[in-house]
Amino acid sequence: SKHRRTHTGEKPFRCFRCGKSFNVSSNLYRHQRGHGEAAPEKPRGVPYRCEECGKSFGRNKELAAHRRLHAGEPPFRCGDCG
Repeated sequence: SKHRRTHTGEKPFRCFRCGKSFNVSSNLYRHQRGHGEAAPEKPRGVPYRCEECGKSFGRNKELAAHRRLHAGEPPFRCGDCG
């Protein structure tokens, strides 16, 4: 999560022009405008990484489902029976 990255120092969003990294995509977007781009490139970071195996995900809920596999649980839960 964004908050977690403030503690870890992780900066997964990188400017393709100069290589500078940011911890949130909105800061990268603002930075890219400074390069004079009319429409800055969308960030390509995958900020959600499994600490156990290193696999990365674009959404936190995808990482949560993946972590359940490591725990031996089904990756998704049925809304009716749990």
